[in-house]
Amino acid sequence: MASKHEIKAQIRKDEGKGASRRLRHADFVPAVIYGGTQPPQSLQLIHNDVALAARNEWFFSALLDLNIEGKVQKVLLRDLQRHPVKPRVLHLDFQRIDESKPIRLKVPLHFLNQDQSPAGKIAGLLIMHEVNEVEIACLPSKLPEHIDVDLGELSKGDIVHLSSIKLPEGVEIPALRLGKEHDLAVVVVKEARVEVEEETAAPAAAAEVPATAVKAEPAKTDAATKAEPGKGKK
Repeated sequence: MASKHEIKAQIRKDEGKGASRRLRHADFVPAVIYGGTQPPQSLQLIHNDVALAARNEWFFSALLDLNIEGKVQKVLLRDLQRHPVKPRVLHLDFQRIDESKPIRLKVPLHFLNQDQSPAGKIAGLLIMHEVNEVEIACLPSKLPEHIDVDLGELSKGDIVHLSSIKLPEGVEIPALRLGKEHDLAVVVVKEARVEVEEETAAPAAAAEVPATAVKAEPAKTDAATKAEPGKGKK
């Protein structure tokens, strides 16, 4: 059973960019809640509370109890905007949930028992996680915070597809209704590629340049020079 997670908020009366800037300077986060039969409503949350909640996986994938000044509504976080440089949350969007209607939401996958699997004990194998979250559909009461994928039996050459995942009762993966081509690979076991750089040394014979025998002409003596025709004194 999923845990309950309560988030406290206050009604925000001021609107506009200037009001939002003032809220942020006062360590609040502007937010909005929409959906259902009620009109959208502007809210403000304490930044430290939001920053702490945002460290948890459940903040993005679980059904939340949004406590607005004592009135609790079931919501999902639909958007969170962060500052591009500073560790600050700038804005939040919450959607009201009708607990009698199915919802669609992406939830994280938790991979279990990988190291204990046959593939995990073989050197030279890579276990690739191709997908780390999956979109599911279910009633809000059945919404899991995550889905476990047991890899205890994983062996060399195995591929775990979406259709192989054991889902909680009342939960389905809508993509599987669209055909086999949507049955994505979630985990793939491959052999690791080891690239060995071969040292190519030039053969010693190629490095040696054969010496060319050159006959050195004997140095000519003065006598020899005198003996040559045409070399005498006139």
